[in-house]
Amino acid sequence: MRVASYEIGDERDYGIVLNGKLVRRSALDIKLPENIVDLIAEKALVEALKRDVQKFQKYADPLDKFHLLPPIPSPGKLICLGLNYIDHAEEQGVKPPAEPIIFFKPKTSLTGPYDDIVYPKIVKQLDYEGELVVVIGKRGKNIREEDAMEYVFGYTVMNDVSARDIQFGDKQWTRGKSFDTFAPCGPWIVTKDEVSDPHRLRILTKVNDEVRQNSSTANMVFKIPRIVSSMSMVMTLEPGDMISTGTPAGVGYFMRPKPELLSVGDVVEISIENVGTIRNRVVGER
Repeated sequence: MRVASYEIGDERDYGIVLNGKLVRRSALDIKLPENIVDLIAEKALVEALKRDVQKFQKYADPLDKFHLLPPIPSPGKLICLGLNYIDHAEEQGVKPPAEPIIFFKPKTSLTGPYDDIVYPKIVKQLDYEGELVVVIGKRGKNIREEDAMEYVFGYTVMNDVSARDIQFGDKQWTRGKSFDTFAPCGPWIVTKDEVSDPHRLRILTKVNDEVRQNSSTANMVFKIPRIVSSMSMVMTLEPGDMISTGTPAGVGYFMRPKPELLSVGDVVEISIENVGTIRNRVVGER
């Protein structure tokens, strides 16, 4: 099942994506929680929806009628991993970390799957990072690795947009990755039952139709069970929390013979097999 958040006129809500169309929550003849995070937390209800999902086709409207929002517009946590791909560590000439390296992006950095990325005036080196995001489905603390997948609701796509001059100048990552619009996300959440193996997904990033990242989630240093377990040893994970699992090789800053960073007018497209595609244009800050 695929769940998306949308805007149409003054209405902001969520619905179910079916065969390229969207079924609004309000159009269904069953009562669903008003908040997408509350839906994610209702495991029995979600399972019932999956069983009956094809029955909702008659309520569907063309997807292009809607402005898609980040699937979870206001997550409790947006956790990101650094250096979590073997090939990304190699392109930097560093060893993969012994433990997951994490940082946070604020929820205000989120923007929709087809919305613009704003190039801030104070930034000089703008870069992209295509990433698979894990969406947490139930509350958990000190989760064992062997149980970790029980806490996963599904997956979505994110671009961890980065101001490299600020990131590397600060020698820590949060400020350079926290600007508004620096986390395009979507286009929906795919529930985990539709992804047979999240560690064998092709991840492809294009800039102006030129392939920049062409890798696989198989190259993750830490797999999803380890990531979820490790995060839960530090903080309580809650429904709707998002964990962005890192990026593979091919980011603009480490391109050779010279960096290939983003400019105003560029279009970044990130696709993850069996999950979806986001596409965002870079615009100048007004």
